[in-house]
Amino acid sequence: MNRVKRILEISKEKGALIFGEFQLSAGGTSKYYFDGRLLTLDPEGAYMVAKAFISILESYSVDAIAGPTIGADPIVSAVSVLSYVEGTPMSGLIVRKEPKAHGGGKTIEGPIKSGQRVAIVDDTCTTGKSLFQAMQAVEDEGCEIPIVLSILDRRSGGSDEVRLRGYEFKSLLVADEAGNVDLS
Repeated sequence: MNRVKRILEISKEKGALIFGEFQLSAGGTSKYYFDGRLLTLDPEGAYMVAKAFISILESYSVDAIAGPTIGADPIVSAVSVLSYVEGTPMSGLIVRKEPKAHGGGKTIEGPIKSGQRVAIVDDTCTTGKSLFQAMQAVEDEGCEIPIVLSILDRRSGGSDEVRLRGYEFKSLLVADEAGNVDLS
């Protein structure tokens, strides 16, 4: 079975993809809601997403994978661990919404070094606001971003803006305004 098709099935089975009327954190309403954490905190879901992302990332010579907390946290962990198991280790990085108020005051947690090639990931791309914040934090550390990935692209302007800014963007699933979700 196609890996991404299975990701869509798991999303429905685990209640990560539900239909109705929902208020979105990015503003507005939607006929569906995607809670990527229900997918990526499920053992099979995490594995399938990690496999799918690693197969995309293989051609980008990525040193690390980063994303905005909290949606990207399980993705980053799953990809990092599986990449090690598969012999292509990528470090995991978590990007805070704002610098830590104590200790080292870090915005990015994890082994980040200037010059690294860092893929940016999130569970969902709507307006792209959280992706752009993570991208800026990574670039502020002197890193290059070869690709931006999401599990679901809501096609609400975020992915278009990522591309307009000169970055490559890919998602596993895409949605339309009617709430139809399919393979990208």
